[in-house]
Amino acid sequence: MSGALVLLAEDDRAVRTVIRRALERQGYEVRATETASGLWRWLEEGLGELVITDVRLPDEDALELLPRLRRLRPEVPVVVMSAHNTLATAVRAAQSGAFDYLPKPFDIDQLLAVVGRALARRRPEPTQLEPEESQLPIIGRSPAMQEVYRAIARLVNTDLTVLISGESGTGKELVARALHEFGRRREGPFVAVNMAAIPRELIESELFGHERGAFTGAVARRIGHFEQAHSGTLFLDEIGDMPLEAQTRLLRVLQQGEFLRVGGTQPVRVDVRIIAASHRDLRTLVRQGAFRDDLYYRLNVVPLRLPPLRERVEDIPALVHHFFQKGAREGLAIKTLTPAAMARLKAYDWPGNVRELENLVRRLAVLYTEDILDEEVVAHELVHNRGERPAESEREVWSLEEAVAAYLERHFRAWGGELPPPGLYHRVLREIERPLIARALKATGGNQLRAAELLGLNRNTLRKKIRDLEIPVERG
Repeated sequence: MSGALVLLAEDDRAVRTVIRRALERQGYEVRATETASGLWRWLEEGLGELVITDVRLPDEDALELLPRLRRLRPEVPVVVMSAHNTLATAVRAAQSGAFDYLPKPFDIDQLLAVVGRALARRRPEPTQLEPEESQLPIIGRSPAMQEVYRAIARLVNTDLTVLISGESGTGKELVARALHEFGRRREGPFVAVNMAAIPRELIESELFGHERGAFTGAVARRIGHFEQAHSGTLFLDEIGDMPLEAQTRLLRVLQQGEFLRVGGTQPVRVDVRIIAASHRDLRTLVRQGAFRDDLYYRLNVVPLRLPPLRERVEDIPALVHHFFQKGAREGLAIKTLTPAAMARLKAYDWPGNVRELENLVRRLAVLYTEDILDEEVVAHELVHNRGERPAESEREVWSLEEAVAAYLERHFRAWGGELPPPGLYHRVLREIERPLIARALKATGGNQLRAAELLGLNRNTLRKKIRDLEIPVERG
């Protein structure tokens, strides 16, 4: 970003001169000062696209200045330098929101590389987030999400059991993590367990642990998730998939605060906050006899419903921006969507919710070379989301090989004769595997053993793929 105005605050005249000349040779415009007050005056005037500052300035510690700077000019990245290069200084710089930290002495080429990255990743003005919000695990300012935030704020400093409901992909684990990380147990562990991913015969061992010799293969004592979460939070995701016999033991633990390891005789007491979640209606499962009513009432102390994305479409621009920024930290390109493209996203019904939107944004970042993406591109990817073919490609016969070939042809054309980023094989394989496994599970009523046989996979391999690909399992 040659020509950008860089603000430099450094009280050592020699160092200030060296840095200034190096930046100017690269085509940057530089304003240099030896004080924090001089730097602040320029920032108040709206000057500067990047700040480079020493930590210790004659009139103020720059790390004390940084929070005010980020409130005033959140779009301006800050590079911090210090001769007092301790771990504490590096941590303070990161916590204060610095883009990068350079311990002195450093190579001038290293500084120039950091400057280039910082200016390349400046946040675009549209859909800009406040710095405080961008650091939070949950994004959105819609009325529906404000209700969620208010509930979290009321719950973080309590140990009340929370039951989170919501469709797959709405962010139930993010809310559970927020309840933990902003609450009184933040110093303790957060242990997340997906009940749908644990084989029925291993659930009790996974939750409560086992003693050596408790069963064939138990060659040593194993600590279960309850003990791992001691003094912290245990998140039981997809609790509706828990078999009835394990529900009975879980209820006893919640009532008594202690349990026996499988094969054990000595009670184990733990101090754990329970947060449970399900995309299924537990009340319906209770009526069907598939879920214990007493366990339901024990878990449903505080119900918290997460809205599907279609109920908070006004959050989509902020979410798109957040996911592009997240991808940029992994080396993906940041794109800008036209207003018509954004309107198309808002008109979509998002059956996969926020997770589906994130996957779409990642595809946009990877598969298209244009910096600005229009409605046609977004419409094409939304059709891809549904697994449908564009109208112009509809045919009576459409083999899997033809469909994949057509898909690849479109995206290679989109790259204008250049090659897409590395890893194409695994990206395409993932996009084929996910709907294939989901369809097999649907055909077998969620029975993973029968689905594994149908697919010709080992049952453990199938379970791993279900977990890695985040495929919801609904039992018929």
